[in-house]
Amino acid sequence: MLELKNVTFEVEVDSVKKRIVDDLSIKIDEGFVAITGPNGGGKSTVAKLISGLYTPTSGQIILDGEDITALSITEKARRGISFAFQQPVRFKGLTVMDLIKLAAGKEIGISEACAYLSEVGLCARDYIHRELNASLSGGELKRIEIAMIIARKTKLSLFDEPEAGIDLWSFSNLINVFENLRSVINGSIVIISHQERILNIADRIIVVADGKVTADGPKDEILPKILCNDQGICKVLTDKL
Repeated sequence: MLELKNVTFEVEVDSVKKRIVDDLSIKIDEGFVAITGPNGGGKSTVAKLISGLYTPTSGQIILDGEDITALSITEKARRGISFAFQQPVRFKGLTVMDLIKLAAGKEIGISEACAYLSEVGLCARDYIHRELNASLSGGELKRIEIAMIIARKTKLSLFDEPEAGIDLWSFSNLINVFENLRSVINGSIVIISHQERILNIADRIIVVADGKVTADGPKDEILPKILCNDQGICKVLTDKL
């Protein structure tokens, strides 16, 4: 279980301290959790604090009883936390096979690597020896990144706005991948998003605004309090919280 206890994160802007996350407390057990909220409300910062990209100004982050607050992103990864960026990194010279091997942490054969890629809907033989360069689309890179997370078998898998920068067809395929993740990841899945289709497949929705948790509950309870436009982009109806 992951727990954030009274976590605060401040940055200094023009010699003035700005509080991005404000005394925030969350508990996350196994399951599919979506964190949403207004732009600039602190939701992506929460993911970066959990992953180790940022260190809280105060408060604690506890994973399975261990205080991991001050650990780096590498040390948190060793504890079983995976973090998928909005824009996956392209590693020039590395192949997809190289990355899957690194993620698995052991020597694996082509058939095992292909099995991970098949989980995310990629025709493995077409991708296994391709380099991570400009020939891969944003949607393909994101699915390869998810295949790496599956190969790592992590306790907690974090995705920061996975819909960013990909076309509608790739997004539809990504939704199918997320729907199937429950059966291949034995742990928690946390997605930062304001897309209705992602919120709709979550078990639980947490709303973060002004650095605080303003709503937290089952999808069926929280989703009706969120307004989504024709493009599926949602905003919180604060008067209904």
